[in-house]
Amino acid sequence: MRRPKSKKPRKQRKFLINAFLHLRRKLISAHLSKELREKLKRRSVPLRVGDEVEVMRGSFKGTKGKIIRIDTKKYKVYIDTVKRKRTVGTEYHVPIHPSNLKVINLDLSDKYRKEKLGVKE
Repeated sequence: MRRPKSKKPRKQRKFLINAFLHLRRKLISAHLSKELREKLKRRSVPLRVGDEVEVMRGSFKGTKGKIIRIDTKKYKVYIDTVKRKRTVGTEYHVPIHPSNLKVINLDLSDKYRKEKLGVKE
């Protein structure tokens, strides 16, 4: 399945709904902070578990935390500090769309990710 060349919103939505999981993983990406942008010479990067992010929009705006789970089927990201309480008293993690996030710190424990991003240490 290729990315549609059409600009029509209907066809864009259809692509997102029917996209394969290996393509969805790349679509779940967020902008980098200014420091990381200068260091890596790129604007955005696909998200991974362990990356530190900051919420830029919504009721959790300004909250920083680590990614604990990524839901590729629903295009959502779960962050350890973004929680809400149920009426019963238990807490649950609130899913957030990756477009509302900014990457502050990358998890570079994977050598292949380092290589792909061009990080030299």
